[in-house]
Amino acid sequence: MNTLFKALNDATRREILEMLKEKDLTAGEIADRFSISKPSISHHLDLLRQAGLVVSVKEGQFICYSLNTTVMDEMLKWVMQFKSEKK
Repeated sequence: MNTLFKALNDATRREILEMLKEKDLTAGEIADRFSISKPSISHHLDLLRQAGLVVSVKEGQFICYSLNTTVMDEMLKWVMQFKSEKK
């Protein structure tokens, strides 16, 4: 869970997740939308992958990233357990 929160604690990584919500993208397509270096984007994508928020598939010379909503569903379920039933 700590890896998940660490991954979400960065605006660039949250923006990448927003982009992947729309459609799957290659690492290059993601990097083209930012004004930071490709190695930095690669680091962000690796942290998102380690947290289980994205999955990557190698397609020829490209790596395609997609959103993994299962982890987000599990996190929301965990957070919702703290919601009070009291009125």
